[in-house]
Formats: sequence, structure tokens, C-alpha cells
Amino acid sequence: MFLSPHECIHHILDEIDYILTQISGMDYGSFVRNPSLKRAFVRSLEIIGEASKKLPEDVKRMQSDIEWRKLTGMRDRLIHDYFGVDYTIVWDVATTKLPDLRAKLQTLLEATGKCQHDS
Repeated sequence: MFLSPHECIHHILDEIDYILTQISGMDYGSFVRNPSLKRAFVRSLEIIGEASKKLPEDVKRMQSDIEWRKLTGMRDRLIHDYFGVDYTIVWDVATTKLPDLRAKLQTLLEATGKCQHDS
């Protein structure tokens, strides 16, 4: 299925917003004891990586400070090494990396002339 860059960015933002909403007021212990949430976060990170893969290189170059290879690499590791998921890394990505990524993607969306993604 073909997705436009606009759609890909929105898919990524939707997954980031889901994770950020879920972690609000939560600590790592609560997260790691919740199997449904752990699965959901892993799936969201997979979607973020997959949507990142679909973005054209010229769009990625517009926001070159995003570590695109790490996003897609994370997706590949989660897909292919699902028995070895390190939830401390998932939590770290959710709490420390995604807020910054969201801001950069919002800037990218604005730079491509698209309307803002609602939070």
C-alpha cells in the first residue's frame, strides 16, 4: 500500500501520541507489570519504524537531525528478535526519545507545508 509522506508522518505521530498518553503519570514498574501495554508499546514502535522506512529520502533530509536509521533499526530488531525485547530500552525510548522525535516530526510536517497534527 502506498502512503504519502504526509500520511507516514501522521502515522508516526499517532503512535508517539498513543505512547506519550499512556506513560503520563506512569513509572517503569507499572509499565513492566502490564503485559498488554508492553505489547502495545512494542507494536507502536514497530509502526514508527515501518512508517519511517516508507518516507522518501528527500523528506528525511529535510529533518536530518532525526536518526532515521535508528528508527528503522529498532523496528527490525523488534520484529526479528521478539523473544529478546529489552523493556528497559522500550521504556527509555518512550520516556526520553519520543518527545523530542515528536517535536522534530511536527517541524517536518510544517516544513512540508502540511497542517499541524492535533495533539
